[in-house]
Amino acid sequence: MAKSTSSGARPGVAITGLGAVSAYGTGAAVFYDGLVSARPVIEAVQLPGDPQGRCVWWSMVRDFDAGAWLDAKVIDGTDVVAQWAIAAATQALRQAGLTPDPLRTAVVQGTSMSGVASLMHAQHEIDTRGPAAFPRKTMLRTLGNMGAAQITLLYGLHGPSLTVSTACASSIDALGLGAALITAGRADAVIVGGTEAGHSLVSGGATADYTPAMVYAPAMFGMQSASADPQRACLPFDAGRSGIVTSEGAAAFVLERADLAAARGAHVFGHLYGYGSVADAHHPSAPEPSGRWEAEAMRVALADAGLAPGAIDGLYAHATGTPVGDTPEIRAINEVFQSRVGTLAVTSIKGHFGHAAAASGGLSLIAALLGMADGVVVNTANTSNPDPEIGFDLVMDRPRALAVEVLQVNAFGFGGQNASLVVGRHPRHECRRD
Repeated sequence: MAKSTSSGARPGVAITGLGAVSAYGTGAAVFYDGLVSARPVIEAVQLPGDPQGRCVWWSMVRDFDAGAWLDAKVIDGTDVVAQWAIAAATQALRQAGLTPDPLRTAVVQGTSMSGVASLMHAQHEIDTRGPAAFPRKTMLRTLGNMGAAQITLLYGLHGPSLTVSTACASSIDALGLGAALITAGRADAVIVGGTEAGHSLVSGGATADYTPAMVYAPAMFGMQSASADPQRACLPFDAGRSGIVTSEGAAAFVLERADLAAARGAHVFGHLYGYGSVADAHHPSAPEPSGRWEAEAMRVALADAGLAPGAIDGLYAHATGTPVGDTPEIRAINEVFQSRVGTLAVTSIKGHFGHAAAASGGLSLIAALLGMADGVVVNTANTSNPDPEIGFDLVMDRPRALAVEVLQVNAFGFGGQNASLVVGRHPRHECRRD
């Protein structure tokens, strides 16, 4: 039976645990410290076998030790994307100090390409060594729901176990769905995350005779910057932007019913106020140019939170650094916050470490929450010449000291997936409404 609050009001949702795997290392604090210290993690990687000798920009997870998080049996039966999901979720649960109730804890995970590394490697084995070399557990490793499933197995959980795949909006959609389970009374806690792995030379398991096919995908699709300078490889919202840096990683969170988190004395990183999800219905890879539907996703999140645009102190944008992708978001932010022209602090963290696809929105939320605790907004790295259409206050050069109470986080993906979250420092009923 669903539990309800004593007043019958919609339960608040507290964020009590964070976890991350990124190019900066393992841990949410490690990730955040890498951002604020501007530690370089973007590197040029030559495309193997490319006759033109082209280099592409990557930000890769190195030195991840699966054995520190998983036993040998689980490692054998999981793809790297699930291993990162488990590691990040374990970090978040440990930080939350939560012993999950098996019947009242749900798991919601987001991923875009699922177990692609295992699938690519299995194909290579068949092609080079024949069917007898096919890895026996390939089916398990490639299934998209295995990250969530393995988390339920690890902690003996029997609540809903769900996986969403909405491209680069996946982790924000997972957070929104997780919060909805709590507010609907379906769960008291939800382990939420977003993960992308297996398409780089490192996480894809490249060897002298094997290169994972997805290494070539961003360059062949024309997404990556042609710049030869790593400090200009990704320039979110810059007039001279020319493409993305491809990244990977995982982000995880523990969401709890706010009254229960308070009752057990949990440390709260923030409260999830509202969520919006809207489809562009425009093009498989290009956003609708006016930004109309990205703006609508932001408005839906604000309405769900019961807040006006004036209540938002800062916004962590999706902004990947592509000419086509950033323009609609600029227009959407201008439109939604037109009453605050020039005063809304906006940033994107992708200039620091690239675009981690399904994990990107969750990693932005980690930066937003830890920055809120520090009283800063992380800067938009490398961007120096803002697009002339910008009507907001783009945070550049270095992290900015700012007293932040309420933040919005955007994540947009291929297929016209538009998602936005509103989070705040205090319980929802204590938030100002302007």
